[in-house]
Amino acid sequence: MSEKEENMLEEEIKENQAEENADADSAKSSEKNQKRWYIVHTYSGYENKVKSNLEKRIEYMNMADKIFRVEVPQKTITQIKGGKKLEKEEKIFPGYVLVEMIMDEDSWYVVRHTAGVTKFVGSAKKPIPAKDSEIKKIIHRSTTQTQKIEMDVKVGEKVRIISGPFAEFVGDITEVYPDKAKLRAMVSIFGRETPVELEYKQIQKL
Repeated sequence: MSEKEENMLEEEIKENQAEENADADSAKSSEKNQKRWYIVHTYSGYENKVKSNLEKRIEYMNMADKIFRVEVPQKTITQIKGGKKLEKEEKIFPGYVLVEMIMDEDSWYVVRHTAGVTKFVGSAKKPIPAKDSEIKKIIHRSTTQTQKIEMDVKVGEKVRIISGPFAEFVGDITEVYPDKAKLRAMVSIFGRETPVELEYKQIQKL
């Protein structure tokens, strides 16, 4: 191989390396500038306050191009007290807030120094992004969550059945399943005590 050909080959190799490095840098930059979900730990009971504080900081610090969404996953709980229905929102993950953002020093600073935030999930300086599939499940769960009914009932109390095949019957509670919002009661049917499983929404306390 002549000296000229060697020089041409070296130049070609250098050009290929430069292109590869440029592609690698571009991939790193693309990955670095990627929008991802991060999980932020907060003081207990401060989740909604953190969401409000952070949304205000995003606005007045002009970070809307780097911090996009702040979510506090919740579900609806229906409580029945004194025959009255009360609805309240309950946190699915108490003490955590979800933030969709492009992670860099500026966006990290804005989120980390929001009042009520204690840390990102991950190491102190390198938060770990959550998997998109996990976040989708959490958000889907909070938007499609069926109502959970809570009722202050105890074994031994009497209840009136207000719906279903045993409507208008009165029963004595023998077991309570609060996680399922159900109970078991003994109902007198044709003079015979019969165990019946009922949902909270089917009964009324006497």
